[in-house]
Amino acid sequence: MPVLGTLPVEARPEELTAAYRPGAFLFTSPTGVLLAEGERAVLGSPVEAAGALADGEIVVGALPFDPAAPSRLVVPEHVRRSGPLPAIARPAPRVGARWLAQHTDADAYRTGVRRALALMEAGELSKVVLARRLDLVAAEPVHVLDLVRALAARDPRGHTFAADLGDRTLLGTSPELLVRRQGRIVSSNPLAGSRPRSEDAVLDGRNATELLASAKDRREHALVVTAVADGLAPYCKQLSVPAEPELLPTRAMWHLSTQVSGVLADPDTPVLELATALHPTPAVCGSPTATARRVIGELEPFDRGFYTGVVGWSDARGDGEWVVTIRCGEVRGATLRLFAGAGLVPGSDPEAELAETGAKLRTLLGALGVEESA
Repeated sequence: MPVLGTLPVEARPEELTAAYRPGAFLFTSPTGVLLAEGERAVLGSPVEAAGALADGEIVVGALPFDPAAPSRLVVPEHVRRSGPLPAIARPAPRVGARWLAQHTDADAYRTGVRRALALMEAGELSKVVLARRLDLVAAEPVHVLDLVRALAARDPRGHTFAADLGDRTLLGTSPELLVRRQGRIVSSNPLAGSRPRSEDAVLDGRNATELLASAKDRREHALVVTAVADGLAPYCKQLSVPAEPELLPTRAMWHLSTQVSGVLADPDTPVLELATALHPTPAVCGSPTATARRVIGELEPFDRGFYTGVVGWSDARGDGEWVVTIRCGEVRGATLRLFAGAGLVPGSDPEAELAETGAKLRTLLGALGVEESA
């Protein structure tokens, strides 16, 4: 698969991930690895980025869950690119940290799920995605480089990212491509509906089969696919939307996945315009979108910030790649805050949804070599 954009390939993929240091921007995907360093300009919104790039420049960074909140976008001074990481997972480096405590909001999450289900019974919304946090406190500052390298090694075909937010570092491995643009070709890979992976091959296969046959999960998935297709349709003269989802495996989860692709009607439509048109999808918010966002604000006891936002890069030609900011956390000194959410639809069970968030947390917990406390 070709590397996106006009920047030259300059290094081996493993060299770039090893060269990352906190304060830089790292983004790995099946199309290649990008490492951006320095700050030529810092931008507060996608609108500012639209006319800010000269030929050969790119913008990197993150958009928050709330489109009205400030973004963190940077025009870097130095950019290095490579092809993709090898597809085979490699031994992950140990994350050097002595964890002292865990703080979870699991009880508040159960309560929020019950309240959301009551709103659905009243007919106020058809889906909402509720999230929770897990804070890990270490004896010393968390080694961001070790954690980023561990994430990339464990799931090399995912989208591993690390973005400086000023006072903290946003990092994770997202399975969900929001939008990619290569010339006139656009792609999106909406995900919704999931089951945990298992080291037991029989149980792992059973989870995958159950997910693919689940009417509840397929309804949830169809909501997201329809929203993405509807969001892209005004920009495309051709749009391909498969009728049936496929299974997408990651290190921690099985997902229902649909590969949506299209051809732009206007070749000058930039990828960031597409990203803002699609964000937030029902995969991280709900349906109807405005009602779901209000319910999230009422039921979640924290501000999501950049969790369930968008992270990625764009170049001056309008090409680029942006993924949904999930399977992620934030490092601030000796604290690592992890996030995970689950899509609620009529018939959801609070304990099952809590278990799903626990399975999703294992993307980062597995890289750390720790388990969530009961």
